[in-house]
Amino acid sequence: MSDSGDGRLSGQERGELEALRSRVAALEVVGPPRHHPFRSLGAGLLILLAALLSLLSVVAVWANSIVQDTDRYVATVGPLASNPDVQEAVTNRVTSAVLERVDVDALVQQLTDAASAQGVPPRAADLLKNLDGPIESGLNQLVANTVHRVVTSSAFQTVWVDANRRAHAALDEALTGEGEGAVKLKDNQVVIDIGPIVARVKDRLVDAGLTPAAKIPEVHTNFVVFASEDIGEIKTYMRVLELLGGWLPVIALLVAAAGVYVAFNRRHALIGAALAVFVAMLVLGIALTVARDVYLDRLPPGTSQAAAGAVYDALVRFLRAGVRALAAVALFTAAGAFLAGPSRIAVLTRTGCRRSIGALRDVATSAGFRTGAVGRFVHRFKRWIGIAILLVAAIVLFTWTYPTTAVVVWTAVITLAGFAIREFLDDAPAPPADSPADTATA
Repeated sequence: MSDSGDGRLSGQERGELEALRSRVAALEVVGPPRHHPFRSLGAGLLILLAALLSLLSVVAVWANSIVQDTDRYVATVGPLASNPDVQEAVTNRVTSAVLERVDVDALVQQLTDAASAQGVPPRAADLLKNLDGPIESGLNQLVANTVHRVVTSSAFQTVWVDANRRAHAALDEALTGEGEGAVKLKDNQVVIDIGPIVARVKDRLVDAGLTPAAKIPEVHTNFVVFASEDIGEIKTYMRVLELLGGWLPVIALLVAAAGVYVAFNRRHALIGAALAVFVAMLVLGIALTVARDVYLDRLPPGTSQAAAGAVYDALVRFLRAGVRALAAVALFTAAGAFLAGPSRIAVLTRTGCRRSIGALRDVATSAGFRTGAVGRFVHRFKRWIGIAILLVAAIVLFTWTYPTTAVVVWTAVITLAGFAIREFLDDAPAPPADSPADTATA
């Protein structure tokens, strides 16, 4: 009897075996069957479309959250109150608004009349009339210092946050062209009325002894949050994205799933789709950086670029966070699909992890640990348990309101821990010593 076992076969069976071997050898020479080009093309186009839709989905979710979520909007613009560049810009704007409404000539005349009433010689009273310049300079310094103290105080941060919270309903005017309120679209600019800050400065000046400040009327002065000649076009796009914000992620996911399903090698297609989404997020991140430079270069003359840059960074902060989170999801998905494949690296990785967990289980078993019915259950439904772990991770990420990179990383870590626990609890029953196979070969 030969080692291959062919000695047990009849002549007819041996002939059939040789024929099968010849067919296998021929197939190995010819290679796998050719794929239909249109099916591969369709899968590729669907994956590219899903990558594009994922890019638009991130922007749409961001736009939708800024418009509809008050807390999200306040968390976006709230930190600007403590930004030095924004504080300096607000200080300059409020100082100019106050000084425009203080009549220096009337103040000098008031000093002259007061001096005359106190019996000051006429010649000295005439000298007071020539103090317009020094008085104006001192007044500028007094107002600027007062405004700076108001703007850098905690009270200003409270006023800033409260005003933006009350005005959030009007942000729709800035992004979609609808609504009324403190946030307005005017001359291709998004502006916020900082009149309440002027009123606080007015009270401070009166308390400091500058009585003419009490005559300053109610002032409605604007602080420019965003300015662009293309804001009308941007407003149109943002309106469309706001309407699609809740549906685009679902559509993108369905298109990507269709592309993977149509492909011949679905694991390779899943890796390709994940990498395509990652590239789309990389492109969007670069576009946001380039758009910042373009925006600052096109600001109107006299606008503080430092403050405008700080406002831009604040407005897109959560958008950048969404880009990084989705990029992390794409990378983890691609890595998982790769490690599930038949490549040498993937096999070695899985084997190493399996052996490490097996060694840990052996140590626990030697110490008296037994999985019992749980181990048998895990072994029987091991595949379904793995699918359930992945499904729970996907549901967590998809239903999380605003997932960050940290949320994605921790979800991946917990998912890997779930697979490790599954492997640890997997109690594969050993074959019995007197199996039918052993009896047959005895």
